[in-house]
Amino acid sequence: MTLLHNARNGILSPQVALAAAEEGIPPEKLRGLIASGRAVLPRNRKRREIRPVAIGEGLRVKVNANVGSSRDRADVSLELEKTRVAVAAGADAVMDLSTGGPIDEIRRAILAECPVPVGTVPVYQAAADAAGKGKSWVELTPDDFFEGIVKQAEDGVDFMTVHCGVTREALERLIREGRRLDIVSRGGSLLAEWMEYNDRENPFYEQYDRLVDICREYDITISLGDGLRPGCLSDATDRAQVHELMMLGELTERAWEKDVQVMIEGPGHVPMDQIAANVVLQKRLCHGAPFYVLGPLVTDIAPGYDHITSAIGGAIAAWSGADFLCYVTPSEHLRLPSVGDVKEGVITSRIAAHAADIARKLPGAMDRDNRMADARRNLDWKSQIELSLDPERARELRGGSLPTADESACTMCADLCAIKTSQKAIRRR
Repeated sequence: MTLLHNARNGILSPQVALAAAEEGIPPEKLRGLIASGRAVLPRNRKRREIRPVAIGEGLRVKVNANVGSSRDRADVSLELEKTRVAVAAGADAVMDLSTGGPIDEIRRAILAECPVPVGTVPVYQAAADAAGKGKSWVELTPDDFFEGIVKQAEDGVDFMTVHCGVTREALERLIREGRRLDIVSRGGSLLAEWMEYNDRENPFYEQYDRLVDICREYDITISLGDGLRPGCLSDATDRAQVHELMMLGELTERAWEKDVQVMIEGPGHVPMDQIAANVVLQKRLCHGAPFYVLGPLVTDIAPGYDHITSAIGGAIAAWSGADFLCYVTPSEHLRLPSVGDVKEGVITSRIAAHAADIARKLPGAMDRDNRMADARRNLDWKSQIELSLDPERARELRGGSLPTADESACTMCADLCAIKTSQKAIRRR
């Protein structure tokens, strides 16, 4: 029995109770959200004990961090260190997107150590296995694709991104309308090439029931990938993207029929004025399933600062109803992220998620901000640092420029400290 099956039948699973306590809501409320499909709790039944993380409507906005090797950079110890740093910085989930090197070893090492849900993109497994056998990607069979899914399921992966909506019909729409940047999803582009070469339908769409049956067996959450997401602002909300989203809504219902949890992945690069509409569209077409967004990035011209363009879009998306933010690092579009990039990406996305939680008026969301305001009023630097999202960084900046005359002030204002001056003024009244 899956977690969704239990929730639908009134059974309160221990993981649901623990996750509800983390959210500060009644366990029955979370059970109801999961039963309706409006929340998910990713956890493979073969996985060791991990922190239960609930994602969905009315819950705290969660943050995912991507790690993983490439064919140019493959180091197990480095990816483990990235995972540790991401979790320490507050990531609620980690995705291993390894495409090169010992990807099985990397995944299993991350799963063995990571205390939060771990996701993957199994199509990368198929591509890597093909290369290891000296085969071209397009020579793979549908069975090769599903062998990778079973392998990762057996290892204990909690949620999987599968690009089931990249169909031949969706590609025709993309071609007819035209795009400035075509397909930017790695998984989406690989499947498009395979379909073109083999003159066949996407195996993940054609054999979707086979995928769902595997996920039901292991109680894996399906993350229906946005393989046709826009990779630049001018492609946002076009026919291909919307057609794929419509297909994902239909596939969501088919997974729910077999008691499999589902979340939906979304764009991408989206102008600010289209973000809210994209969220409304996803929630309507996909029946309220949790929305997992990459960014969205609100401009295309900020390489090196795309963690910021992503945070702007992520805050708007989450305020509008998105549930899960996939972080973007300063390295996006430029290189494989470093350990430092991973930390910066997580912290930046957490800022966006927290800002949205406040705007959504989640109970208790602003409590920490109020404590920070009190610490600033009292010039309590120790508490200000401890309350910050990145105490290490706050401590480093404060310690790098300490005041010489008055330790209660800072080097920005010195004896012109606004807080001290206003307190004097107010006491005189």
